[in-house]
Amino acid sequence: MDKLERIFELQRAFDTSLVALRALEGISTEQWIQKETLAMISELAELIDEVNFKWWKNPKELDYAAIKEELVDILHFFVSMCLKVGMDADELCRLYTAKNRENFDRQQGRSEKPGYEAV
Repeated sequence: MDKLERIFELQRAFDTSLVALRALEGISTEQWIQKETLAMISELAELIDEVNFKWWKNPKELDYAAIKEELVDILHFFVSMCLKVGMDADELCRLYTAKNRENFDRQQGRSEKPGYEAV
């Protein structure tokens, strides 16, 4: 099993446990996505607080352990949403690879979509 598949397996187990422990069986996929999107936004806010975005405040030394922790929190919610819509690690990798190729093509002017080419 590769690392991404392992992450998906662990998240699936956590989500299943969470639903049972918190009696969340009746929540629709749409509601789950809404809740997890809000949770991810909260984690993104915690991440931005770690990287001195406040130009009006004296910067603090970066705490890479805290930054990494926030990134992992974001990944938890992201993978959970992937699972909720029926996406597995293979599909995520396939879709990511295709989008990454398209992003390169856009920047290099080889895409059907105009307005991305670097000049």
